[in-house]
Amino acid sequence: LSVKETELPFVTAEELTRFNVEKNREIWQLALRYESMRGNISEEQVFKMMEDIVDVLLVSLEQGKKGTKYKDRILHDQSVNYKKLHNQGDLIGGGLHNQITHYVSVFMEVKSSMGVIVAAPTAGSCALLPGAVFATSHFLNLPKAEMVKAMLTAGLIGVFVAEKSTFSAEVAGCMAECGVGSGMAAAALCQLGGGNVQQCLGAASFALQNTMGMVCDPIANRVEAPCLGKNIMAAHNALACANMALASYDHLIPLDEVIAAFDKVGRSLPREVRCTALGGLSVTPTAIKIDKIIN
Repeated sequence: LSVKETELPFVTAEELTRFNVEKNREIWQLALRYESMRGNISEEQVFKMMEDIVDVLLVSLEQGKKGTKYKDRILHDQSVNYKKLHNQGDLIGGGLHNQITHYVSVFMEVKSSMGVIVAAPTAGSCALLPGAVFATSHFLNLPKAEMVKAMLTAGLIGVFVAEKSTFSAEVAGCMAECGVGSGMAAAALCQLGGGNVQQCLGAASFALQNTMGMVCDPIANRVEAPCLGKNIMAAHNALACANMALASYDHLIPLDEVIAAFDKVGRSLPREVRCTALGGLSVTPTAIKIDKIIN
C-alpha cells in the first residue's frame, strides 16, 4: 500500500536510528510504524497483513513437506529424503542447521512445482528467508506471533535495500536476490534471538558483506540450480550472522554503507553472470546438455 505525498519516518538505517532515539521501539515495531505511515493504515492492520503472509507460507511449507510433483523441472523433490536421513541420524551434525536446510529445500520445491510462494524478496530467493525464520521458530518452539515480528523485521531491511539499490539479479547478480534475502533473514533471526535494533542492523550488515559479489548463473534458464544451494547457503549465513551480532561482534561498516557498496559491486559484474545464462555454470557442457533436454 502507498499513498501520494506521504511522509515516511525513515528510509535508511541511519534515519531509523535517529528516529528511535527517544522512542526505544524494537525493530519490528519500527517496521509497523513505517508500513502504517506508508499505507495510511493502523499498525494493527499491518501486523494482521503480515500474519496473513505467514499463514500462506505455513500452508505451503506443510504441503511441500509431503513431496511435490511437477514434470517440467530439473530437480525432483529431494527434501523428502533429506528429512528421512535426518530423522535416521544419517546426516552430519543436526539440530537447527539441518532443519533450516530441510525447510529451505521444501520452499524451493514448492516454487519449482508451481505452488504458492511469497517472493521474499524475489522468486529466486523465496526460500531462504521463510525457511530460516520458520525452522528457527519451530526449533525454539516460538509462537506464530514471533514469526510475524521476524518477518516484519526482515521486510524493513528490504525497505532499505529498495531505497538505495535493487532486488534484480539482472541488474546486480544473485547478491541482489539471495544476498539481500540473507541480510533480511539475518536481521529476522537476530530478532528471534532477542537482539536489539542495532544488533539486528548489524546482522544484516554482516550478511550482505559476506554475500558481496554473488553471481547469477542459472542452469537451463530455470531458477532451480544452483539457486537451491545458494538459498541454503544464504540461510545458514543468516544464522551465523545473527549469532555474531547477538555476541556483539563488530560489523564495522554501517548497513547503509554496505548497501551502497553492494549496489556498486553488483552493477559492475559482467553481464554474463547477471541472470543472462551466458556465463558461469550456465555455459558448462553439462548445463548445455540439460538445457537442450529441458528446453
